[in-house]
Amino acid sequence: MASPLFFFLLITLSIPHPSSQIILLPLTHSLSKTQFNTTHHLLKSTTTRSTSRFHHHYKHHHQHQLSLPLSPGTDYTLSFNFGPYSQPITLYMDTGSDLVWFPCTPFNCILCEFKPNPSPLSSSPPTNISHSTPISCNSKACSTAHNSISSSDLCTMAHCPLDSIETKDCGSFHCPPFYYAYGDGSLIASLYRDTLSLSSIKFRNFTFGCAHTTFSEPTGVAGFGRGLLSFPAQLASHSPQLGNRFSYCLVSHSFRHERVRKPSPLILGRYEDEKQSNGNEVVEFVYTSMLENPKHSYFYCVGLKGIIVGKKKIPAPEILRKVNKRGDGGVVVDSGTTFTMLPARFYDSVVAEFDRRVGRLNRRAGEVEMKTGLSPCYYLDTAAVEVPAVTLRFVGRNSSVVLPRKNYFYEFLDGGDGLRRKERVGCLMLMNGGDEFEVSGGPGAILGNYQQQGFEVEYDLEKKRVGFARRKCASLWDRLNRDKN
Repeated sequence: MASPLFFFLLITLSIPHPSSQIILLPLTHSLSKTQFNTTHHLLKSTTTRSTSRFHHHYKHHHQHQLSLPLSPGTDYTLSFNFGPYSQPITLYMDTGSDLVWFPCTPFNCILCEFKPNPSPLSSSPPTNISHSTPISCNSKACSTAHNSISSSDLCTMAHCPLDSIETKDCGSFHCPPFYYAYGDGSLIASLYRDTLSLSSIKFRNFTFGCAHTTFSEPTGVAGFGRGLLSFPAQLASHSPQLGNRFSYCLVSHSFRHERVRKPSPLILGRYEDEKQSNGNEVVEFVYTSMLENPKHSYFYCVGLKGIIVGKKKIPAPEILRKVNKRGDGGVVVDSGTTFTMLPARFYDSVVAEFDRRVGRLNRRAGEVEMKTGLSPCYYLDTAAVEVPAVTLRFVGRNSSVVLPRKNYFYEFLDGGDGLRRKERVGCLMLMNGGDEFEVSGGPGAILGNYQQQGFEVEYDLEKKRVGFARRKCASLWDRLNRDKN
């Protein structure tokens, strides 16, 4: 998923085992100041991308543990080595999709001139897969990539002779290329398998998509969804302890041109109990059940009962509380979308209460709203602005999550162009997903990564639940690194 922000990235791999070892690798890359030269420009790009992804992609005792890096930005990347020569690969981490793919040589990206790449892909050629093994047309991975088309049809597409199909002797024929689309780009890829290396751990026969042609997608994606070809599903086939539970803790970031020195840890596997005292920090997860989606089986859907603004409880529409038999409804927890998207009438109710509280003492900043795509925005005329608390009420007992103020209200300086003085501005960081659901169906809302900052978000695939725990993510990173000694 193309991202407008790139920051400092570190990698750590940790295995709590009698021979426990942590490997720390620093990688650096910086924000492109030439492409997004103003906060307005960067915010507008991010709001546009969040909207596009929502409407197009969604609408149509310790056990083994690995700790990987996520670079903070509007999207998050992780890195590993691939193939017999340990080629470094950097991919976007995306819980909203279920395929691991990257560009392969020769590579052509259409309309990618203005799409930045994370290091090291920006300075390295696409991956050479000459030593990788093609997936056969009668494999389960092939039918999964082609939306479960029968092996006979796939072998026909791969030009397998009829007598070979009838005798099921078409294993030497390669799985045909397939099409995969996101909200802001698409690709054609073929399936291969090779060795994925996470430090000294090697996962052999890891299946991935090799893309020679993409549209507006210059960088690969590590899909962490619930599909059979996703990153955690494939790790689980090698080691259930690693693949059946993962979490990440997103270090807070802003949209200013600044360097972030701390990475966001991605933890594969179980590493602590649900409730633990860590120095002055008491960690307690709040869980809500994953909702099964018969149409979009790889989404992490959860139910939302409502949102509390201040003390005002605003009930969510029924479609956000559950998923129906057509696969419509629920809220998708997504690391690949920046801002939370809500259906129009529910969003309007939340904004009305928020504006009633904040708009009493602060002027609306209409020009800023037009420039950024965010709304409502206010000129903050008072030194201490009273901003109401925002709480997400998920389905389940004691499943409320109180958002930190910076997760839903962003403050920055506007103006200073010589015509007027700089003014302090604050914007609500939730977005209107529109009323398109009424026509097209699909998931009703998205919980974006900006609202997930400062929480450890846990995906427990065994118990089929998603957990949230307020954490100091930078401190968690430091503690994971201390544990290696």
